[in-house]
Amino acid sequence: MDNEVMELIDQLYTMVSEAWGVPLGNEKCIVERDQVLEILDEIKTAMPVELSEAKRLVSARDEFINNAKREAEGIRNQAEERARALVNDQEIVRIAKARSNEMLASTQAKADALRRASSQFCDEALRRTEEAIQAALTEVQESRARFRAASKEQMQAQRQQLNSSAAEKGGDSQQ
Repeated sequence: MDNEVMELIDQLYTMVSEAWGVPLGNEKCIVERDQVLEILDEIKTAMPVELSEAKRLVSARDEFINNAKREAEGIRNQAEERARALVNDQEIVRIAKARSNEMLASTQAKADALRRASSQFCDEALRRTEEAIQAALTEVQESRARFRAASKEQMQAQRQQLNSSAAEKGGDSQQ
C-alpha cells in the first residue's frame, strides 16, 4: 500500500512538473483541478490502509508474545511434571528442582528476549510506517500549498490584465 501512496504522489508531481506554464510566471503553472483533487482523494483513501497495516503489525507482535508465553508455560509445566515423576529419592528431587529452576530461568530469559525483540521489531516497523505516512502527508500539504499559491497568483494576474484592459478602453473612449 505504501507504493500506492507514493505512486499517487509521483502522479501529482508529474502533473505539476509537466503542466503548462503561466505567461510571465516561470514558477507558476496551470493544472486541472479535478485531476489534482481526485489524486488527493485517492491518497486520503489509501492512508487508512497504511494504518490498518500498522495495526496488523501490532496484532502480530501481541500474538507472537502470547505464543512465547504459552511456550514458556508449557516448558514450565513439563519441568514440573518431570520433577514430580522423580520424587522417589531426595537427591533426585533436589536435582530435579535445581534443573526445573534453571529451565524456568532460561525460559523466562528467552521469553523476555523474544518480547524485547518483537517489541523492537514492531516499534521499528511502526516508526517506518509513521515516517512514510508523515512524508506522504507533508508532500500532499506542500503540493496543495503550491497549488493554492499558483491559483491565487494566476487570479491576481488575470485581474490586473482585466483592469489594464479596462483602463486602456476607458482612456480610448475619452479621446
